[in-house]
Amino acid sequence: MQKHTCLQIASKNDIHLLLPLVKDYHEYEGIQLSGEARENTISTLLSNSDLGAIWMILDKDKMVGYIALCVGYSIEFSGLDAFIDEFYIQPDHRGQGIGTQVLSQIKKEAKKMGIGALHLEVARNNSRAKHLYSKANFIARDRYTIMSADI
Repeated sequence: MQKHTCLQIASKNDIHLLLPLVKDYHEYEGIQLSGEARENTISTLLSNSDLGAIWMILDKDKMVGYIALCVGYSIEFSGLDAFIDEFYIQPDHRGQGIGTQVLSQIKKEAKKMGIGALHLEVARNNSRAKHLYSKANFIARDRYTIMSADI
């Protein structure tokens, strides 16, 4: 990563730093989640490393974003896999190569965790993000569509 940009694993003590950025991301993506649900969900992830982790993205010691991995298990991918569940960089820090560097570093972090495959979702109309992910060797699996059901 650039000398002034780094990832720092978040702990439960960092929740007050993460919540405003998560709220910004949710507003940007149109994700409807109450403040209480958002805080509870993040707190649970920060408290249980078996579920995954959140890293704060620091640029010149200023937090400019975050990336969250949520761990799963896949027969197809022969073991642990993970979703990049949320990845957010503040708008005024985009287009500077930070996203490319973060994706490279998060792959290394995932490998340390024993994760064999990373997945992500991207909005069909977000060509900028699609380009970033393609440069990082993420490939659209055209044979498949992610489908979800609330239960």
